[in-house]
Amino acid sequence: MSLPRHNYDPLRVCINPFPKVDLGKHGRTLGIYIAGALFSIANWIFIDAAIFSAHAEVPWGGDPPVHVTFVDWVPGICSLLGYLIICVIDKDRIRGDDAFGDSRAVWRARLVLFVGFALMAGGLAGSVTLMVLKYVLNDYAEMFKYYGYANVSQNVCLMISVIVLWMAQSSTGEFEYNLTL
Repeated sequence: MSLPRHNYDPLRVCINPFPKVDLGKHGRTLGIYIAGALFSIANWIFIDAAIFSAHAEVPWGGDPPVHVTFVDWVPGICSLLGYLIICVIDKDRIRGDDAFGDSRAVWRARLVLFVGFALMAGGLAGSVTLMVLKYVLNDYAEMFKYYGYANVSQNVCLMISVIVLWMAQSSTGEFEYNLTL
């Protein structure tokens, strides 16, 4: 007695790994606006901390013990690169719904998407590590710990923004028509 043979495709773990979401008539537009607002807030929080660091004055006199340096910018740059990569990926190519002719296109698109999410996760992990090592362990005053909090906040808001944008772009909207004959 032999077992039936199935065609198993390891790239297609389930029938539809990226389902389309129905957010209503204006849900897609609202999601894009929310993602844009989160993106703006994320970057403004960190730029505010960098400006505050450049003009910081210590109440007890002297120079501030710590400033925002290039090392503080690296996690945000990684997250922004990951954000850009994730937003550029064609959603139909990841689903495998297109007819591009290249059988490896789905695999490549998923690999590039993984790199984008890895950059964002690395940016978040880097910002948490930087906050702990540079600002928390050195026991600076709360006004200087704000630089680390702003860095982590930037990366968290960027991750939430890309998730909201992904869901909004994956939803069915007013620009999608179903024609049947």
